Amino acid sequence: MTTVVSERLWAYALFAGALSSAGVPLYLYAPKFYFDNYGVGLATLGVALFCLRLLDVVQDPLLGRLSTVFSSRRPGVLCVAAFVLSSAMIGLFAVEPPVAPLLWFVLMLTLVFSTFSFLTINFYAQGVAKAKRLGPAGHLRLARWRETGGLIGICVASASPAVFAAVSSVPFAMFAGVFAAMTCMAALAMAGEWDRDMIRQPQAFAHVLRDRTARQILLIGLVNAAPVAVTSTLFLFYVESRLTAPDAAGPLLLLFFMSAALAAPLWTFLAERFGLKRVLRAAMGLAIFSLFWVLFLNSGDVIAFGVICVLSGAAVGADMTLIPAVFAQRIAHIGASTTDGFGLWSFVSKFSLAVAAVILLPSLEFAGFRSGQENSAVALGVLTWTYALVPCALKLLAIAVLQRTDLRES
Repeated sequence: MTTVVSERLWAYALFAGALSSAGVPLYLYAPKFYFDNYGVGLATLGVALFCLRLLDVVQDPLLGRLSTVFSSRRPGVLCVAAFVLSSAMIGLFAVEPPVAPLLWFVLMLTLVFSTFSFLTINFYAQGVAKAKRLGPAGHLRLARWRETGGLIGICVASASPAVFAAVSSVPFAMFAGVFAAMTCMAALAMAGEWDRDMIRQPQAFAHVLRDRTARQILLIGLVNAAPVAVTSTLFLFYVESRLTAPDAAGPLLLLFFMSAALAAPLWTFLAERFGLKRVLRAAMGLAIFSLFWVLFLNSGDVIAFGVICVLSGAAVGADMTLIPAVFAQRIAHIGASTTDGFGLWSFVSKFSLAVAAVILLPSLEFAGFRSGQENSAVALGVLTWTYALVPCALKLLAIAVLQRTDLRES
């Protein structure tokens, strides 16, 4: 325990928890919140999210470059970014829109996405430097703490609205306030960790992309993020309309992310013993196996879906822990700029979220699906098949890419 305290791995876990707790409302709650409270249409939200995600995707490499340019002032710049992120989250959920709800939604999410991305890129880049100081297994050790902390943050964020709803009529406003406080604490915990001497390379993006293994790992990250993008976008709609159990959404989300958090350290231990590729392949197979059974669920099958959440959550634990770790290790191996490298990583990880938003939500609306209302068998069928089969097909593609990637040097 003394070693862990002196290495300050707990600070990385805390910061990861704060960042990850921002991800849940962005991907799951914000669209439904603005649909339910302000009547913004699903198709409109889908297009808005796609445009925001497109901006987010395009700016990530630029944010990575900006991080390198301002590396000498990183601690101060990152504190400002954490403050803006907290303020924007409060604006999104705790402030009555002073302008048209859709415009306010776009403005606040632009700030949230930009600061979230900037902080994430710097955080993972700092992890590469930290891992070097931790020894040969540094990347997996740090990933174990970082991703477990991140998943615990997601668990807290998933449960918070339901818990706050029991004591307040404005649960999302309470969530935003707690998030702001947690983010400030995490920023203080990491204040002494940020390095100022980041390597500046004029052709950093090209340096990463010239490396065949780095390109393949980026492709794995892109393809493997797509199934999570699909299920994240559709989860609340599926639980509410297909299982007809809207009150179970919070507990099911908590179950999913708790399973991921508990499984994350186990995946790293297994990877150390049996190898990254073999363990990643097993995790992807588990995800396919679990999601396939969604096709056979009916209204009220909450317990069966809970089992699926446990299995698929465990599989996501491997995705969130092992793939970023192997990319970080590769970046260190080829000597590329870490902030630029993780700018590219953030780019490919989010691209699928942008595509999911613009395709899935308008497709559901086109099929006649209406949230919170009675839906036809056709609309529910489209929802179910999209939620189950599209991620399975994408996971199979990810396995195919993984098979062609040599991870031994990474």
